[in-house]
Amino acid sequence: MPRRRHVFISHHHADDSHVSGLTGMLSRRGYEIRNSSIRAKPENQRRLDEKRVSDATIRRLLRMKMSWASTVVVLIGKKTHERPWVDWEIRKAHELGKRIVGVFERGGTANDVPPAFEDYGDALVAWNSDNVIGAIEGDCDPFEQPDGTPRTTGTAGPRRGCAA
Repeated sequence: MPRRRHVFISHHHADDSHVSGLTGMLSRRGYEIRNSSIRAKPENQRRLDEKRVSDATIRRLLRMKMSWASTVVVLIGKKTHERPWVDWEIRKAHELGKRIVGVFERGGTANDVPPAFEDYGDALVAWNSDNVIGAIEGDCDPFEQPDGTPRTTGTAGPRRGCAA
């Protein structure tokens, strides 16, 4: 029987395919990920680009989508650190008391970590199903480089650490 987890996946919309990749990777390991994040369909993206949706409406929708998730997973790719909405989502997750797990996309670098994640992240892991599952479960709070080696730079660090 698959283990079900309710998550909100914070990501740059250019990385929508990585959301599917992440949920697929975890599904193959017996996890059913119920993701409440928003993916902009072309018609919705056009409305956003034309500024026909207010920031207040976007914040309300994101709060509603995030509220039932136990964990917020932040996909960290090439431009994630530049996305103000990703930073807002991380800050809101912290305010709501959610676990915040960063997952490096393939090709993501340590320089791509959003500023708010440096302040509020609980775990940061490479694109590896065992590491991602452990971080979502809270079994361990590693802070890794994109290649999976321990992270020794930056302000974020293990809040609790890992049992040896």
